[in-house]
Amino acid sequence: MKRLFISLYLLLSLSFLGIGWTLDSLWQNHFEDNGDIDAPLIALALILSKHPEVERQLLLDEISEQHAFPLQLLARDQIALNGNMQLSHNEVLTTQTDKTQLQFIAVDNQVLIAGPFDIDPRDKLRGIFTIIFYVSLALVALVWVWPLSRDLKVLRSATKKFGEAHWDTRIELNGRSQVAPLALTFNDMAQHISGLIDNQKHLTNAVSHEIRTPLARLKFALALLPKYCLPDSDIQQRTHFLHEMQTDIKEMEDLLQELLTYASLETMQIEPVLENCELVSISKQLIIRLKDLSEHHIELTWPELHDEIYIKGEGSLVERAIQNLIINAQRYAKSKINIDLSSDQSHIYLSVSNDGPSIALEDQPHIFEAFYRSQSQFHGNKGHGLGLAIIKRIMLRHRGNVSIFSNEEKTAFTLSWPKS
Repeated sequence: MKRLFISLYLLLSLSFLGIGWTLDSLWQNHFEDNGDIDAPLIALALILSKHPEVERQLLLDEISEQHAFPLQLLARDQIALNGNMQLSHNEVLTTQTDKTQLQFIAVDNQVLIAGPFDIDPRDKLRGIFTIIFYVSLALVALVWVWPLSRDLKVLRSATKKFGEAHWDTRIELNGRSQVAPLALTFNDMAQHISGLIDNQKHLTNAVSHEIRTPLARLKFALALLPKYCLPDSDIQQRTHFLHEMQTDIKEMEDLLQELLTYASLETMQIEPVLENCELVSISKQLIIRLKDLSEHHIELTWPELHDEIYIKGEGSLVERAIQNLIINAQRYAKSKINIDLSSDQSHIYLSVSNDGPSIALEDQPHIFEAFYRSQSQFHGNKGHGLGLAIIKRIMLRHRGNVSIFSNEEKTAFTLSWPKS
């Protein structure tokens, strides 16, 4: 992480420095042309070239008296130039020392010299101000890069801890951080993964507990099986004994089927393919299919103004949710079961109620958790505790909700779907 910070900071700083210095050089070489400054001297040389040599000095003296501008004429052989410097008639040659500068331009066989001029001492500060400018840019880059590097370090540390099975790891960053959306995404991912892992542990423990009872009964039955297979054994007892074994096998099959359904809903991450689901016809078909499971009559009611009530959902899952509610009501109803369809401006509701025992208030917040059983369920030892958990997941997948109302008179579970 330190290497990332250093590389990013150097990249920004050197980029500012390189681009700024390049632009400054280009400006000096191509745009800070001294042509406008040298034009009067070139014009003066052109005027002098039109006069005889004996009159040129007199003209310069008059100009110097009026403008106090140092000008003089010398013969070419009196001027010694260094290197490849050459004089021309239309170009000014400038030389300078630490404090002064001179300008030269050819006038036929003579040389017009302007100066010496004092160099502006403020020009020496230009380099200092340039350095201050680039240092300021570097500080600005540091102010931007340092918080980013710090937050990335926090992200790296959290990712490492999460990889070491610290499932409760979460990232806390300032909401103005540049990587705050990434931190929120990480937290959502961590919460989902930790939930899956906790749920996996819970399911493993619960399954081992739930399957132990029928498995123990089967082992005991297998130990007694030779006794019931003797030629003189009672056929009716043998039939009853085998039926009990089949019941235990079916109980384990039902448990595994519920687990597969619950696990499949847990891993569904893609958006559901929604279709029109007509609740009245689905409810009628389920009543016909499930009526033999209980002697209690199931009554269906819906608004008289609507022969059909549609929702958007996955048909098989919507049917499964309603079926689980009806089967749950058949387990605990004393005399009657009601299915009521209704709606308001924003939602459509399906409520399944029965007149069975009430569910304690302390149990109601947990009733939709996997393998959770209320006290009324423990007394009767009914179900595996997955039916309502499956309903909860189905409704969440449809952006709906399931709620419970229970008192001494009735217990009602209500499914609600948004209309839009």
